[in-house]
Amino acid sequence: MLLLLALATALVPGAPTSASERPLAPANAPPAAPSNQPPIALPRTWIIDVAANEIRAINHPNSYLRYRMRTVDRKGDQVRDTIESSDGFVARLILKDGRPLTPDEDRAERDRLSDMLASPSEYKKHIEHDQSGKKMAIDLIRLMPDAMLYTYTPGQPQLAPARSAHQVVIDYTPNPNWSPPDITSQALTGLRGRMWIDAKSHQMLRMEGTVFQGVNFGYGMLAHIYPGGTVSLDQADAGNGRWIYTRFVERVRIRALMLKTINEDATIEASGFQTLPGPIPYQEAIRRLLGTPLPTV
Repeated sequence: MLLLLALATALVPGAPTSASERPLAPANAPPAAPSNQPPIALPRTWIIDVAANEIRAINHPNSYLRYRMRTVDRKGDQVRDTIESSDGFVARLILKDGRPLTPDEDRAERDRLSDMLASPSEYKKHIEHDQSGKKMAIDLIRLMPDAMLYTYTPGQPQLAPARSAHQVVIDYTPNPNWSPPDITSQALTGLRGRMWIDAKSHQMLRMEGTVFQGVNFGYGMLAHIYPGGTVSLDQADAGNGRWIYTRFVERVRIRALMLKTINEDATIEASGFQTLPGPIPYQEAIRRLLGTPLPTV
């Protein structure tokens, strides 16, 4: 479950990072078998390739996008205009609960972005949190080939053909012989699910996870994830081979520090991808956001 949450933290904002992390070496899988028949390669071979591609998607060197991000959670329904800059992502709230912003709401959003222009230290704090999420996601992705046991899904149920001409479908469940190296990775011991992989590019199209057993962090002192939660992540090629999330859904229940139980119920979607011609500093990204008229519907 935490793997998908970490992926969301890293992929949903879409902020670029340093490529200093050493990527997993891709494995050479044989050509895909005919439709609805799994390839001969061991399932884990596909996961090694997928892990390497996910790390590249998180870092996405030399690729910058502008798109709309819609979040529906306990705070309401919010749409943001998002730009990936060379420093990190920047977003401006443009719609709230399906309506245009009021003058006061727009003024508050403009003031927030203007404060980032005037105070780079504030933007740095914003990006440090994002970078932390990226690192957590990459660390968990590196563990996936060994943390789980993989099997081809019987019948190879395919997603809509528009998603991919042929998909490899793999089920995963925790490896009982694997020991989590740290507290964060303990979450992998309570997760099982299914993954759809594009057979041509070895990119992950969709990943579903179910918390089938409760997971304690720090013997339950730090946090506890209750069983029964579900998480899913969909991805697509936004153009020029740049893969990014299109939809993330979480329905999980977490107790933090033995004090407060939180029901996380959120859906995040990305659409309207535009490829930027090159990197721009975050200050220029903010100016572009502020210079764009708000939608009227």
